[in-house]
Amino acid sequence: MRAVVCVPICPLHVRPQADAPLADEALCGWPLELLEQPCPGWFRVRTRYRYEGFAPAWALTVGEGGAARWAEREKRLVWKAAADVLDRPAVQGCVMTTLLRGCLAAPLGEAEEGWQELALPDGRTGYTKRDFLEEYYETAPQIDPAALRRRVADAALAYLGVQYRWGGKSSLGLDCSGLTFMAWFANGVLLYRDAQIVPGFPVREIPRETMDVADLLFFPGHVALYLGGGRYLHSTARAGSSGVVINSLDPLAPDYRSDLAQSLTAVGSVFPLEE
Repeated sequence: MRAVVCVPICPLHVRPQADAPLADEALCGWPLELLEQPCPGWFRVRTRYRYEGFAPAWALTVGEGGAARWAEREKRLVWKAAADVLDRPAVQGCVMTTLLRGCLAAPLGEAEEGWQELALPDGRTGYTKRDFLEEYYETAPQIDPAALRRRVADAALAYLGVQYRWGGKSSLGLDCSGLTFMAWFANGVLLYRDAQIVPGFPVREIPRETMDVADLLFFPGHVALYLGGGRYLHSTARAGSSGVVINSLDPLAPDYRSDLAQSLTAVGSVFPLEE
């Protein structure tokens, strides 16, 4: 059976308990596969990128019919850190919900005077600013690899300064693999959700001397996105950072982190992209 996330953030826990550690997050409009219902109010679910966790029933629209209808709709990607959905196309409208960067919504008709009517996965409709929405790519856009690398880096940089959140994947907080995942998700590529190279997913190990913009840097239990020029972006819980920051591999740079630079285990790339 299938389901769709109908709230801004659906927590995926390691156990079917609200106080269990967070394994991952799924965002509004994302499809999930329901594997079992271990107890009332909870489902064990699997994401499109084969990650599993326990989701609270209140966060989901459940049923093949609703999931199938949602799958058929045209989608837009929310790329504003926070985008209010209002009950009418006016700033004085009542806030129905607030979508976060990475959420999906379905446009209804054409935008008028800067407002876009949207359908939400729970069946409600509302309005948000057209400028808060971007094209949603289910596969990577067919553009020059250098341009795609730059798009991914820019997507990652949109999270600069966001707090660290274990298991997080939103503009309210994300962890290291959540950051790299979301940067590539915004450009139609699904990575694995952990800080490791996993067979069957797009990232493959490459020689360190060939690393380029948007490639991934792997450290023990940690992953970062390379920006070029020896600099990288990552989400770190280290005291003094505690969020998405830029650091350098260059020992002479003021933002050099010796603990990471000296423990780099692998460099991974999605290039060349497989058709």
